[in-house]
Amino acid sequence: MANLKEVRTRIASVSSTQQITSAMKMVSAAKFRRAQNAIIGMRPYAAQLNEIIADIDTGDGVLTPYHVVRPVQTVLLVVVTSNKGLCGAFNSNVLKLAHQRLAHWRSEGVAIRMVCIGKKASEQMARQKDVQIASYDELLDSPAFDPIATLADTLMDDFADKKIDRVELIYNQFKNSLSQVLFCEQFLPVENKKTSHTGDTSTTRNDYIFEPSKEDILREMIPLTLRSTFYRMVLDSLAAEHGARMTAMQKATDNATELLKELRLSYNKARQAAITNEIIEIVSGSEALKG
Repeated sequence: MANLKEVRTRIASVSSTQQITSAMKMVSAAKFRRAQNAIIGMRPYAAQLNEIIADIDTGDGVLTPYHVVRPVQTVLLVVVTSNKGLCGAFNSNVLKLAHQRLAHWRSEGVAIRMVCIGKKASEQMARQKDVQIASYDELLDSPAFDPIATLADTLMDDFADKKIDRVELIYNQFKNSLSQVLFCEQFLPVENKKTSHTGDTSTTRNDYIFEPSKEDILREMIPLTLRSTFYRMVLDSLAAEHGARMTAMQKATDNATELLKELRLSYNKARQAAITNEIIEIVSGSEALKG
């Protein structure tokens, strides 16, 4: 059994760790509430935009440059992680899926470009020597719409100029504080949301009056929808990150509490054994003097 000094040192160490993880959990909880409110407020707007686009884009040949499907010669992967760790499997899950997509496109003989949002992705993907990588880690520090929309515009312009043929988004979608959903979503070319899965257009609304024309409206709304989708992805990832970190710190605090109970029990047992030994030695010495 460890001596009393060693056990006291471990108790102090675990107690200090417990205080740190508890404080980090409270900080993450505050950030999580803000991020959760942001994504919950954004989703109805993004969903309504997608619904309107799906109703307008009935597949009758009215397209924008962002709808054009062409053979994939260059693909761009947007990988969103966090700038910091201590959030469980949040980053490792995204990076694992990113590596799977890299392997897939390499097997297809496709040139690969990558946009990393988050230091964990930037650090990990820097090892990929055959991939052109751009990092935008600063977008997570203060997630405002304008700089994120500017990045989305850059990707849209590259797609329209045929510099890239496909864009995929890899990120964690926020579900609740305890769970996140790993997503690989096609960003470009734009899919018809109404027919991409079932092929059913029976629910398409036909009561729109187009002014000036359907083509002009789509040319204006599609970029707006793509910017909102990109912004929603970043907000989703941020809310998922803070939820994952809050959960991880709660588990760490609980584990520290359990470990402290075991250490204190071990300390009390060792202290009791030491006292018992001292009593035995005193009694033995007293008996020896009597003899």
